[in-house]
Amino acid sequence: MTSGDASSTRIAVLGTGLMGSPMARRLAKAGYALTVWNRDAAKAKPLEADGAVVAASAAEAVRDADIVLTMLTDGKAVGAVLFESGVVDALKDGAVVVDMSSIAPPIARDHAVKIAGRGIAHVDAPVSGGVVGAEAGTLAIMAGGEADVVEGLKDVFAVLGRVTHVGPSGAGQVCKLANQQIVAVTIGAVAEAMILVEAGGASREAFRSAIRGGFADSRILELHGARMVERRFEPGGSSQNQLKDLNAVMALAEQLSLQLPLTSAVTQEYTDFVAKGGGVKDHSGLLLHLEDLNPKA
Repeated sequence: MTSGDASSTRIAVLGTGLMGSPMARRLAKAGYALTVWNRDAAKAKPLEADGAVVAASAAEAVRDADIVLTMLTDGKAVGAVLFESGVVDALKDGAVVVDMSSIAPPIARDHAVKIAGRGIAHVDAPVSGGVVGAEAGTLAIMAGGEADVVEGLKDVFAVLGRVTHVGPSGAGQVCKLANQQIVAVTIGAVAEAMILVEAGGASREAFRSAIRGGFADSRILELHGARMVERRFEPGGSSQNQLKDLNAVMALAEQLSLQLPLTSAVTQEYTDFVAKGGGVKDHSGLLLHLEDLNPKA
């Protein structure tokens, strides 16, 4: 199907947490007929003010939908909602399921096969850009699936950010994992630099300002470097979710017989940080773990 005119396209969003809520709000404001569902209904209720209809169940939410967007915690949650709560059975002919959650590539491919067996198209389209990108409509969207299906969704994706078709089913999730590798390793590098700078007698804030615009500049330095300087670790992206993605990276690397030493090292650091209670903190909070390792710095 093609997304066509917004007013004639019905979209269901399943999962209205930190990311799903601002994404759903943008779709509603773009004129799409929107139905939303969340396990905790209180997180979906505010979207009524933007014109969304809050459904009592996931199956009810998708019943008349042309496009179903899922933004859920992990592969287990996505599978439970799609196949155990009646969603797949409630989908109408010609509907498209777009899973924008971050899940393991084999699970995404399995979901695509199961849904295709019912005559429903499936696209795995995880995103990068965090809550800020979701609110601004500047997400990087990595889409895996049939090229014509992805092309047909371009108007919907345009409301949320910039989409790139990266390959067949599961390819979107592989690219998201690679993205998360870069994010985690870069956060680790910035955090270690902050430790070194302060131990050496310089200002973290001045250091960050000094290297902006140079080769070490990045979106991570801009956003997460600021969090580290200001010590704001309420989650945009939580450390436990970062660890989930890193564990998926390492599992895929093992399947592909790859050695990824930097990713392995930062995975261990996040494992230790989460084990010590840091899982609910933003992933830039890895700085706190490194500070604990260097108490005299």
